[in-house]
Amino acid sequence: MALKIVGAGVGRTGTESLKLALEQLLGAPCYHMLEVLQHPEAVPYWTAAGRGEMPDWEAVFDGYAACVDWPAAAFWPEISAAYPDALVLLSTRASAEEWYRSAAATIFAIDPASMPAGNADLITGIFGRFTLDINDPEAAMAAYHAHNQAVRDSVPASRLIEWQPGEGWGPICRALGMAEPDEAFPHVNTTAMFQERLARPPEA
Repeated sequence: MALKIVGAGVGRTGTESLKLALEQLLGAPCYHMLEVLQHPEAVPYWTAAGRGEMPDWEAVFDGYAACVDWPAAAFWPEISAAYPDALVLLSTRASAEEWYRSAAATIFAIDPASMPAGNADLITGIFGRFTLDINDPEAAMAAYHAHNQAVRDSVPASRLIEWQPGEGWGPICRALGMAEPDEAFPHVNTTAMFQERLARPPEA
């Protein structure tokens, strides 16, 4: 199975909601950071990519129809080149300030040292392509702008889908040439949901 959609939007741009939506539309799994957390055997792929050693993308995405969120978003140029027929989905927030508030309250608040073995190197590799100054609002927002503009400058309009939370099925379904589902677009992993999930004790 080849990827049909390569997500270039960084974390906290509605990517978990997109994961559920794309799985419904495409009828197959969508790769997301949750996949890495649930499948630690995937960590070496991404730590290698962070060192500049790109893995076999077909092995990474075997069985998946799309990818969104970090870590894949950090390597969207290489992944989209490996899947030239895939659409590139750039998810953003209404403003860099809104994005940073969400990221600072969630993913940027996690201490990499508290993560399972190898994941700290994975995170360093991802942010090495974005900015290591994630706790500096100005640096992080500048990196966010630069990342999004690089996608817009590099991807032909015919291949690019721009989407923001709240826009629902429309932009994605139009690009895929599909009818919009009757049910509401999924809305999950808000800041409150993320913090609640993080506070839960690990399952035995």
